[in-house]
Amino acid sequence: MALFHDDKGEKKEAIIIRSKIGIIGAGVSGIAAAKQLRQHNPIVFEATDSIGGVWRHCSFNSTKLQSQRRDYEFTDYPWPNNRDNSDFPTHLEILDYLHSYANHFDILKTISFNSKVLHIRFLGSHARPFWHLAVQNTLSHTIQWYGFEFVVICMGKYGDVAQIPAFPRSKGPETFKGKVLHTLDYCKLNNEEATQLFKGKNVAVVGFKKSAIDLAMECALANQGCEGQRCTMVVRTAHWTVPHYWVWGLPLSIFYTNRSSQFLHERPNQGFIKTLLTLLLSPMRRGMSKFIESYLLWKLPLEKYGLIPDHSFDEDYASCQMAILPENFFSEAEKGKIAFKKASSKWWFWEGGIEFDDNTKLEADVVVLATGYDGKQKLKSIMEEPFRSLLDYPSASGVMPLYRGTIHPLIPNMAFLGYVESVANLHSSEIRSLWLSALLDQKFMLPTVPDMLAHTLEEVEVMKRTSRFYKRHCISTYSINHTDQICHDLGWTSWRKNNWLAEAFSHYSSEDYQNKH
Repeated sequence: MALFHDDKGEKKEAIIIRSKIGIIGAGVSGIAAAKQLRQHNPIVFEATDSIGGVWRHCSFNSTKLQSQRRDYEFTDYPWPNNRDNSDFPTHLEILDYLHSYANHFDILKTISFNSKVLHIRFLGSHARPFWHLAVQNTLSHTIQWYGFEFVVICMGKYGDVAQIPAFPRSKGPETFKGKVLHTLDYCKLNNEEATQLFKGKNVAVVGFKKSAIDLAMECALANQGCEGQRCTMVVRTAHWTVPHYWVWGLPLSIFYTNRSSQFLHERPNQGFIKTLLTLLLSPMRRGMSKFIESYLLWKLPLEKYGLIPDHSFDEDYASCQMAILPENFFSEAEKGKIAFKKASSKWWFWEGGIEFDDNTKLEADVVVLATGYDGKQKLKSIMEEPFRSLLDYPSASGVMPLYRGTIHPLIPNMAFLGYVESVANLHSSEIRSLWLSALLDQKFMLPTVPDMLAHTLEEVEVMKRTSRFYKRHCISTYSINHTDQICHDLGWTSWRKNNWLAEAFSHYSSEDYQNKH
């Protein structure tokens, strides 16, 4: 039995449903975990009425994948149709693929839809841990308690909780006479509602990452014709964008997603010899970044619009911030439908729009905040102390310490999937789910807590040295090495290619891990 407070604040007892494994979230990470842990009959809690996570609930009408189909598929389930199509699939195509995968492996039966986890409570001890989850049915609003030996958190870093900038007193959205919304609100609109929101309006989009760029493009398309107004992007930090995955006739993958290219980048716990080689080869790494930048400066009118970043392409790639531009994005800028306003981090609202610290003002009818999400706050809201505070401990960097991108060394019998980014997040979620399954089946043992903490702290230090945007917790420049370590734990060979030449220079993808040996 467990105690809870009802609507009147009175304590009541609730019957606990017990099981071995509970999974929170049915996005990409959640269904990957459910499939790999199905021998334990897990219960998956999904707060909404469907699977898909951000692809279902945080996508715009124009949202597309940032990579091709072959680079975004499960190892045991290729895309059923158009697998070799070079186009980037839309969010609807991705949802179809995820539903097809879930149906094929009978995952849906494990999912409890409209089930929102309100609270996670730790019972027992570190020697014999046990978790209680308070789960609310979002339709009936009733609460049921569950007990689990192990909990897998797959709530993700994006969606649900908007990250809103802090404003001076009396200079926030309440001052503005127009409409203010976050991308989290915008993605809930249908095609007609989105078009009507922008059509004939002066729109300001705050941000210059992928969501902001897609949103500005949708705004421009809604304002075609002589009566259409322009969309102004408020750019606080310019980031490198690419029109496609080719650079001076060469595939971008040869610079980052093969073993020889990743050898140029620092990785955690690589030893003295590899550290020395990385240092000696650093001019080559910087030269490759400059080579890519030279193409982008030639191909795109970045100088004309004041959009040249003050950091290297390497830093954006290392922090998973490289964005594919929508087709005709700069063509719309040439037509005057998209404009750019460089700004510092200090800005606020006035009744007619946005004001900046250089005393300039931007008039607007609609302001959309493409300022990101606070996934950690979403997680902290359901965790209790001391675990809430431990999410960031022991690093003061704000990065959650996750061994193998999955296990927090100080939180027992709990795993986190989808909190470490890479070039192909679906593959990362699947390979870590395989690793977690083997761990729970006791096919290998975790290192000691001090050893795991040391590993995670070294990973944070590497990310700090690689990019100023390290808090995004991205491993894209050493993703192959990261997967090598997982393969080692699983007893697989880490070198997945047929010969040394392919091993050194060919692109690594989920296909290389189809044969689990």
